[in-house]
Amino acid sequence: MRQSCHRLLEHQQTGGDEPPLYSPIDQISVVPDHVARQGGGKLTRYATTEEDEATLRELLLSLQRQVNVMSMNLSAKLDELQRGDRQLETTVALCEIRTQLQELTKSVESCQSEVSEVKRDMVAIKQELDTVQQVKEEIEELREYVDRLEEHTQRRKLRLLEQGLTFFLSYAILAAVLGMLQFGYNTGVINAPSKNIANFMKDVYKKRYGIDLHDGTVNSLFSIAVSIFAIGGMLGGFSGGMIANRFGRKGGLLLNNILGISGASLMGFTKISHCYELLIFGRFIIGVNCGLNTSLVPMYISEIAPLNLRGGLGTVNQLAVTVGLLISQVLGIEQILGTDEGWPILLGLAICPAILQLLLLPACPESPRYLLITRQWEEEARRALRRLRASNQVEEDIEEMRAEERAQQAEASISMRELLCSPTLRAPLLIGVVMQLSQQLSGINAVFYYSTSLFTSSGLTEESAKFATMGIGAVMVGMTLVSLPLMDRTGRRTLHLYGLGGMFIFSIFITISFLIKEFFGYVQEMIDWMSYLSVVSTLSFVVFFAVGPGSIPWLITAELFSQGPRPSAMAIAVLVNWMANFVVGIGFPSMKALLENYTFLPFSAFLAIFWIFTYKKVPETKNKTFEEILALFRNTNGRHPGCIAVKVVLKNF
Repeated sequence: MRQSCHRLLEHQQTGGDEPPLYSPIDQISVVPDHVARQGGGKLTRYATTEEDEATLRELLLSLQRQVNVMSMNLSAKLDELQRGDRQLETTVALCEIRTQLQELTKSVESCQSEVSEVKRDMVAIKQELDTVQQVKEEIEELREYVDRLEEHTQRRKLRLLEQGLTFFLSYAILAAVLGMLQFGYNTGVINAPSKNIANFMKDVYKKRYGIDLHDGTVNSLFSIAVSIFAIGGMLGGFSGGMIANRFGRKGGLLLNNILGISGASLMGFTKISHCYELLIFGRFIIGVNCGLNTSLVPMYISEIAPLNLRGGLGTVNQLAVTVGLLISQVLGIEQILGTDEGWPILLGLAICPAILQLLLLPACPESPRYLLITRQWEEEARRALRRLRASNQVEEDIEEMRAEERAQQAEASISMRELLCSPTLRAPLLIGVVMQLSQQLSGINAVFYYSTSLFTSSGLTEESAKFATMGIGAVMVGMTLVSLPLMDRTGRRTLHLYGLGGMFIFSIFITISFLIKEFFGYVQEMIDWMSYLSVVSTLSFVVFFAVGPGSIPWLITAELFSQGPRPSAMAIAVLVNWMANFVVGIGFPSMKALLENYTFLPFSAFLAIFWIFTYKKVPETKNKTFEEILALFRNTNGRHPGCIAVKVVLKNF
């Protein structure tokens, strides 16, 4: 179209009176090129500059002038032809002229419609440009808001990191961890008086039936008494989430002490009643109590602890377990309660932590997160925070809880089935489960339950083996104390890697000590030397367990989840922990008889697998809020972090 129109303009500008000699095809070519191709289609959109509009107007005026000139010339030519004699030729010429005029008229009309359409497109594009400019301004405002929000969040986090340990917070933690002390005590209490309990089972069976009980049957009964504790733990751990949501963290712990008192009483009256079934049932009840404790206590402590102390205070769980373990080992020696008369008292003393917690815990507040996020009782949550922080300035904690609530609103009140099916929560749940398995399948429970027999099989006397077992408890307590400050400095992931790596190395040394004792058992000096190597390797194995796998699985499982899915996730993780505990407790004697000196090799293989998994999959949660930890797993599920930030900001906006 432009070429044809420019030719018309050039002719007019040269002052030609006659129109250029176009053929009919030339006259039609005044139609725009793409109009000719598409049968009068539309001009290309968005040729929208003012220069194009002016050019189109000028071309339209030129076409109109050209039509007028052609009309005049044609009229003159018609007059001339009418005076001539060639009538037939004139008729043909007139038809051609009329055809050209019609085509030209169509071209002009097409140009007019194109100009009108271009005007409409220009108006639409102008509106779109205005919209784009408005969106751009909104994006700039949103970016400024995101920057302000990040700055505010960073300031809030820094203020949270400045919070310290108060007297009342220490009191609340002490009252809560008595439940974990109960767990540690009942884990180790069955070890030292194992022979006394076995003799009691033989005596009762002979009095009842008049025949002696075979040693294999006695070992089976004792294994049941040991492992049924873990079955009760499974039941208690699995129901921990439901109890936590229904009665609260503090309320669940208070109710749980009823089971603790009942189980301890049953075990304490076992010998008086001459009924070893009472011992087994009491171990089951106390197992349910300890299972609930392992779910409720870490949850409660992680929710009341300040951000900068959450790692160290979470390690207090394991410290209480190790203290309970050490107390049971010390009281279990023959000089104190490890006798035929004293072992029922030893088992019955499990009533003490339950009674003590019933006395201390009522003065403690309920978890502020439970009050605010689960129950929506903001004033009660503020009151609890003021007591725990010993300050009226609790807005930073409230804001952090509100941010957590907003981040997990889509997952609030989540059930176990929804937890298992959620793509966002599947990764942290897998990590929590594997971390619990890394604690139980590391071989540490084999050491706890059967340390005395392990040491005697390595060449120690029975009395020396019991003192070596006490050394395990003392080392656990000492190394857990050492790991308290390291938890928030080094980080959970790093300590767990160190712990698993050290346990792997010394599990190999334990196996080597067993093998050397077998091959060089005829050399007395070698036996003595390998006995010490076995003890040192076992104690080192326990040292690295206390550094990492002892406390971190309980802590990190509570950290990986926000308020909504946390109870269900803790219930699943604790169930897995107790299931593995049961498998090791019931299966280790058979595995020891089958593998003999290679007993610890399966644990070495598991430790290597857990180390690789931790290195590849477990994130660092040190000094991160629950909202930030949740965002980590959202990012890993294919969502861009910018999208998450915008989504959170828009929700706040």
